[in-house]
Amino acid sequence: MNVLNELMTGFATVLSPENLLFAALGVTLGTFVGVLPGIGPALTIALLLPITYSMDSPTGAFIMFAGIYYGAMYGGSTTSILLNTPGESASVAAAIEGHQMARRGRARSALATAAIGSFVAGTLSTIGLTLFAVPIASLAVTFQASDYFALAVLAMVSVTALVGRSLIRGAMSLTLGLFIGVVGLDGLTAQSRFTFGMLDLYEGIDMTLVIVGLFAIGEALHISARLNWLPATIAPLGGTRGRWMTRQDWSRSWRPWLRGTAVGFPFGALPAGGADIPTFLSYTYEKHRSKHRKEFGKGAIEGVAGPEAANNAAFSGVLIPLLTLGIPTSATAAVMLASFKVFDVQPGPQLFETSAGLVWALIASLYIGNVMLLVLNLPLIRVWIQVLKIPRPSLYAGIMVFATLGVYAVSGSMFQVLLAYFVGVLGFFMRMYDFPIAPVILGVILGPMMELQFRRTMTIGNDDLSVFFTRPLTATLLALAVVSLILPYLPRIIARMRGRTAKRLVFSEDD
Repeated sequence: MNVLNELMTGFATVLSPENLLFAALGVTLGTFVGVLPGIGPALTIALLLPITYSMDSPTGAFIMFAGIYYGAMYGGSTTSILLNTPGESASVAAAIEGHQMARRGRARSALATAAIGSFVAGTLSTIGLTLFAVPIASLAVTFQASDYFALAVLAMVSVTALVGRSLIRGAMSLTLGLFIGVVGLDGLTAQSRFTFGMLDLYEGIDMTLVIVGLFAIGEALHISARLNWLPATIAPLGGTRGRWMTRQDWSRSWRPWLRGTAVGFPFGALPAGGADIPTFLSYTYEKHRSKHRKEFGKGAIEGVAGPEAANNAAFSGVLIPLLTLGIPTSATAAVMLASFKVFDVQPGPQLFETSAGLVWALIASLYIGNVMLLVLNLPLIRVWIQVLKIPRPSLYAGIMVFATLGVYAVSGSMFQVLLAYFVGVLGFFMRMYDFPIAPVILGVILGPMMELQFRRTMTIGNDDLSVFFTRPLTATLLALAVVSLILPYLPRIIARMRGRTAKRLVFSEDD
């Protein structure tokens, strides 16, 4: 009953004219930028993150960011279906079938099942977030320093192991993130580390700078370098009359919506979760279970409904470890964590006590943003299609300008702008040579926290490493980290035992 009261208080906050405007602005901006080819929610929030430095209240900023996240995922499905250009890897599964449907003249049905499925999954998973966030936060209060160290290790190792095509490349990306995270003065000893005598580095490399550099600048450079290879033809939407979905479409979609939600939310809520794994699992399940499996690869509506539901359900799940543990499990969650730090708000077990009004307003905004997006997307689909016609060179030049102005507005330093471009060029080469970006961000954010908790544990345990193995919870989390390293190679191991060959299990990253 207390949860219901808190939620009603959150609705009262969100339904104020100012916060409703922030919600509407967030979903509109998110959809607008998400529709643009090659741009996902992480890049969208990274571009707009510097704007929040001038905002007085964190509540409006987080409501806007939640709307941007949802809106970018809605918009990303439009690009995936009409252009076959997913803005994030979690949209790849839906693009496989959605674009084929569009080429067969069924783009309206594909867009409708993606939008309605996202609404259903988003609403159901937000209910799950409402019910489970507080109990998990209460459990997290019992965590000790060694538990947080092990949890950070689990999050970083699992993302590194499951994201990208090479464990070695993932480990190198993680190492780079850890290196960036320790630049500056040591928080305990005040000794300078990797500053190379530059006073500008004594305060460390700002997280916002890294995020804008890797996502906005790096992605813009990467896409600009391959403009000639991007699809330029937009699949036809179809006639202006008639229903968006036939009765058969509804019959084939509603079960995948529910199954996608059931897969996406729990995976997102795991400390090693994210949206990539559940979307591909949903697609694979629907492909093998459907009575219309012969249509897969040619435009099966179940292949759009299930993954899109899993994608949106995972977002609400991702908020659970983010809000209750302060652990981001995807690149976009890491960017959102940076927005919390802008307002000196620390996600974790105490957040529901110290900033209850903020958290429940954020959760309430998810319900409202979902409704706004459903109303916004289907009737205005022809408007969003016009956005796809923006010339690519002008689009990515604008992103570069906006990113530059954002970094300079935050820091007021040309050194920081040049550093952001250096990070951006680094991100460009990482994409070119297939190095995953997500481990870098997690290393930057979780690295300092992991180091601090390790040193606290060693101080409490009198420098005895056995403390990491004698405490059951810590040992369990570290064991799960080891399992996550083995998991990608499990199909190959099983195949060898059976005398067959198999590929390494890989899930593309969420940029």
